[in-house]
Amino acid sequence: MNGFRALLPACAVALTALALSACGNAIPGNAVATVEDEGPITKQRFDKWMRIAAASLRPPAPEGQKQPPVVVPTPPDFTDCVRQLRGQAPTPQGQRPTPDDQLRQQCRQQYDALRDEVMQFLLSAQWIEGEAQEQGVQVSQREIDQQFAQERDASFQAEKDYRQFLRDFGYSEEDLKFRVRLTVLQQKIVEKLTKGNEVTNEQIRQYYQRNRRQFSQPERRDLRVVLTEERSEAQEAKQALQDGESFSSVAKEYSIDPATKGEGGVLLAQARESLEQSLGEAVFSAQEGELSGPVETQFGWYVFKVQRVIPAEQQPVEQAADSIRQLLTQRRSQETLQRFVEEYMKRWKERTNCREGFVVQSCSGAPEEPEGGQAPPGAAPDGQPQPVPPGGGAPQQVPPGGGAAPQQVPVPPQGGPPGGGAAPQPVPVPPQQAAPGGESPARRVEGPWTPDAPAAAGDPRGSPPAGHRPTASPSVPAASA
Repeated sequence: MNGFRALLPACAVALTALALSACGNAIPGNAVATVEDEGPITKQRFDKWMRIAAASLRPPAPEGQKQPPVVVPTPPDFTDCVRQLRGQAPTPQGQRPTPDDQLRQQCRQQYDALRDEVMQFLLSAQWIEGEAQEQGVQVSQREIDQQFAQERDASFQAEKDYRQFLRDFGYSEEDLKFRVRLTVLQQKIVEKLTKGNEVTNEQIRQYYQRNRRQFSQPERRDLRVVLTEERSEAQEAKQALQDGESFSSVAKEYSIDPATKGEGGVLLAQARESLEQSLGEAVFSAQEGELSGPVETQFGWYVFKVQRVIPAEQQPVEQAADSIRQLLTQRRSQETLQRFVEEYMKRWKERTNCREGFVVQSCSGAPEEPEGGQAPPGAAPDGQPQPVPPGGGAPQQVPPGGGAAPQQVPVPPQGGPPGGGAAPQPVPVPPQQAAPGGESPARRVEGPWTPDAPAAAGDPRGSPPAGHRPTASPSVPAASA
């Protein structure tokens, strides 16, 4: 069931919604908001999704026990919420109970968070439906049912688990299919917007010429090394090698590098830049087959032999073409979506009115965000869209429509995908590879380690061995266009 509960953030969707206009589009008495041409959002509908959102705040019940009742923080008195909070944290003996006013303030904070997320979800749903209609995008009931069945079957092992989920969180099957519909509509909108972003062979060639270094490998050398703490120990190790002992036995006896000690001191395909500076200079000044050292480094003393010299090589543009095409296509799609979402958010904000007390940041007439206080649409500090679970709880399951979906229209800060779960991703540029952990003391890691970069023979972890830092692979273009 782990993937399914992220749908619980029912109150986080993918495209922003707005509110409160000074004139026109009057809000009916039974509604909390209205979107021009899309109709009102009733208070009854708002209350329903508030209950679903509040259900996601509850911690999972112990096995064999029922879930505690859902309590929606309800203003102005928050009576049930205060009672629940007091029951969850009984007053220790000898201490004064928490004042009601303090608990009421906690309930007010819960309510405000849930209200904003629910409003964002419901308004966003109106926007998606309206945008799809204007774009001529449609989804059939058959498509929805198929996607729903796929998501449900992937999330639950048994029908009883699925039914229990519905009972625990107050969903109906139609609620989940509604969210699936929104997800599919978003995907189709994005597909229409980004269709035709073809990249020509000439554009690929130009990118390759501008970024030739990204598709090259420098000269590399296969090494055998022994690392010791003291110069005298390195001299002893070198003498043993000169006397005919094998690198395997000498490394095992003398080396302090755990990454190569048991592997015969083997380091394969090392570039100058991947080695600690003084070791790199010595290695690339040595002759093939020559036993060299001791060389002092910040980590100790090295004795080494160059086993093989691998000439520098340049990946031909023909081999790099597919990765370049993908990169440029993704960038074009991202630019298209960024332009679209700015216009989209402005246009739909102007069409949306919210009742006082239900105004979220994206509502027209909402107070301006303080400068620097708002991320780009749908982006967290690292640049990736992040959904906010109702009430701030961490999503634990992903119901239909809530899984990681193909590219979706970027979302505003308060929004999440209509399926809950993973937020829609703007078309990404292939990320830089992160350097691995567990570095050996001799490694001076300054560059990215890519999965297809040469790894040391005998290194079972597949990560860069001792004495070096990893080099980038020519097959992953990362330079700017």
